[in-house]
Amino acid sequence: MTADPAEPVAHADAFAGHLQPGERPALLLVDMVEAYLQETSPLYLETAQAALDQAARLLARARQNCTPVVFTNVAYKADGSDGGHFFRKVPALSAFVEGSPLGAFPQALTPQDGEPVFTKQYPSAFFGTALDRQLYDLRVDTVIVAGYSTSGCVRASALDALQYGFIPIIAEDACADRDSATHDANLSDLGKKYAEIQSVDTILDWLRQPGP
Repeated sequence: MTADPAEPVAHADAFAGHLQPGERPALLLVDMVEAYLQETSPLYLETAQAALDQAARLLARARQNCTPVVFTNVAYKADGSDGGHFFRKVPALSAFVEGSPLGAFPQALTPQDGEPVFTKQYPSAFFGTALDRQLYDLRVDTVIVAGYSTSGCVRASALDALQYGFIPIIAEDACADRDSATHDANLSDLGKKYAEIQSVDTILDWLRQPGP
């Protein structure tokens, strides 16, 4: 017997749903650039290097499997005029003014020829870019998200991935934030409502399967 859709869901089950990954994943590396890795940067994250090391494992497997890989970075005009209120709200974004070395990709996560890079000015990798069309063209159904920061651009990108019709899988140990409390709280909330939260090891096991 199927449940009556008009019946209210029990409180314990209100956020108990799960999404199963599809058959055509892509790896989205969100803003994994030097601004979060260099201690002199206003955006430095203490756990950024550990997250990068885990993301590098995902990248190696994706390339091995011919899974599409997409990178994002951030760049602003010198006056920040293309960053609008976001640029004014977060002064640390001046680290991404065009030409800053803090906007560069680290050696371990440098895009190869043919791997697209979407340059953005706002948190979501989808906002103001052609990322959705790129993924549609590749017939992607699942987006594995890693990057910086968990509460900011990772969260915004995962939410938009869902809203554009993709299944978001967040690699929890390939993301980093200002502190563990912020990181954990955002992953918990995302996992309840918008995305699946998995470890890199679990995702690697999935990517070993013959489907993707």
